[in-house]
Amino acid sequence: MKLVLILMASISAGAASADHFHSFMLGLSVAALAVGSCYWFAFRTTRFPHLAMFLLICGLLAKVTVTVVGVALGISQALITSPLVFALSYLFFSLVVTYLWFSYRDSITKAPQRLA
Repeated sequence: MKLVLILMASISAGAASADHFHSFMLGLSVAALAVGSCYWFAFRTTRFPHLAMFLLICGLLAKVTVTVVGVALGISQALITSPLVFALSYLFFSLVVTYLWFSYRDSITKAPQRLA
């Protein structure tokens, strides 16, 4: 049901911003790449637990870097026709992609066995 609501909200937002479709799609792609890169860094497995904070910081820096580069390329190529549509699209899809990554991670993580 949650996925249906996300899909309906995404389609209706895309239809509402039809005049600024490039801004909408750029917000979607930049948000997906930024959250994906942050997720890739933040959830790396390591033998050294003291590197966890370093990996979280690397994830944050990767997300910021991808966002800044995506916005800079969007402005230089004149793809951002409406900053408001881009910002709302980036915000919405950042939340949606984060939800999808965490639900995927939750589905592949096995629950610990309870000892009797």
